[in-house]
Amino acid sequence: MSTSELRIEAAMRILHDVAANEASHDSGESYGRPPCHRDTRKGYLDHLHAWSCSTEDSKPLWMHGPAGTGKSAIAQSFCEQLHARGWLGGGFFFKRGHPSRSNALKLFPSLAYQLATVCSQFRAALAPRVANDPALVGKSLSIQLQTLILEPYHDAGSNHPFVMVIDGLDECDSEDLQQQIMCCAMDAHSSSLRFLVVSRPESHIHAAVPPTSFDQLVIKGSFPDIQRYLVDEFEHIRITHEAMLEIIHPWPDYNLINTLVEKSSGHFIYAATVIKFVGDRDWNPLERLDIVIEAGEPDVDSNSPFAVLDQLYIQILKAVPSQSQLRRILAIASAQKEIWLLPHFSVAHIAQILQIKSTNIHLTLCRLRSVIWIPKTDGEKNLFSWHHASFLDFLNDPERAGEFHP
Repeated sequence: MSTSELRIEAAMRILHDVAANEASHDSGESYGRPPCHRDTRKGYLDHLHAWSCSTEDSKPLWMHGPAGTGKSAIAQSFCEQLHARGWLGGGFFFKRGHPSRSNALKLFPSLAYQLATVCSQFRAALAPRVANDPALVGKSLSIQLQTLILEPYHDAGSNHPFVMVIDGLDECDSEDLQQQIMCCAMDAHSSSLRFLVVSRPESHIHAAVPPTSFDQLVIKGSFPDIQRYLVDEFEHIRITHEAMLEIIHPWPDYNLINTLVEKSSGHFIYAATVIKFVGDRDWNPLERLDIVIEAGEPDVDSNSPFAVLDQLYIQILKAVPSQSQLRRILAIASAQKEIWLLPHFSVAHIAQILQIKSTNIHLTLCRLRSVIWIPKTDGEKNLFSWHHASFLDFLNDPERAGEFHP
């Protein structure tokens, strides 16, 4: 081997050892992160394709939406499309609590390693930097970005377009690091090296995004996509499940599917949880579907069709710093049952009962953007509503909500 080849090999070994290789779009852990279902979310994927192909100078793109709307599935599908075109520079899928996938300091070494595996010019420009100073992989985020990605990419002189995909930003180590990553994406984005950041619309991330610095793509629920997904997946269960051999098509009937579509509020997480529960190979799908339809008070255990959904809601609620105040707010809101029949509930009413400033309640609820809709106009700033109907079912069930039940 030549000296340059040895240097490249040494640099790639250093990057590989520090990278979170489980965070890539095609890692072994990606099996739990399926792409979009066939013929769904096409509008969003078309938007991402157009953004990645644009020949004009563009901004980094922030794709955000409430919990359970299928953001990661869209990001996974987009990564697969980019990879097929040879345009994927790197992908990093954060996961809260994971020993490496939650570590923000592994982000840029991981992206640099992935880009180096697909772009020989970049690999040749990066290798001397890492080989001469292996400590670069442990520097601050801004230094990592400059020395591991931007400078070698500039020196490589490649005009080939690459896209970096960062999914689940809200699941990385800390809010401060999340904001730093958003700032890094703003600094790093160029016409040939583009950054897509995907997250929930948390307030601290909003604060780090100047309106003119990012293009934004808001992910919303889609009832037609949910219906298509449920029809196809129930048919797959009917065809493949041993207990369904004598069940004729169609199953279940369309009225029942439409009921599930309505209950989903357009959120894929509900539909996906139902399908996973009903299609369990160790149970009879007919009986499991009856449980889903009749489940007013499911248990939070492996036999509950909402265990995964409940875990997500508990995780979101526990992330709010003012836990005691949050529980008091939820208790008052839940006590006013007639409010749930209205399109909004009033922060002013809750503030009056609790003798707490409306601004404090507003700040607390802003930490729940994943499950609460917050109006943009000042005139409606004291009115809120819920993204997902099942969140109310969760709150009102003591066995599901646990400490968060009023």
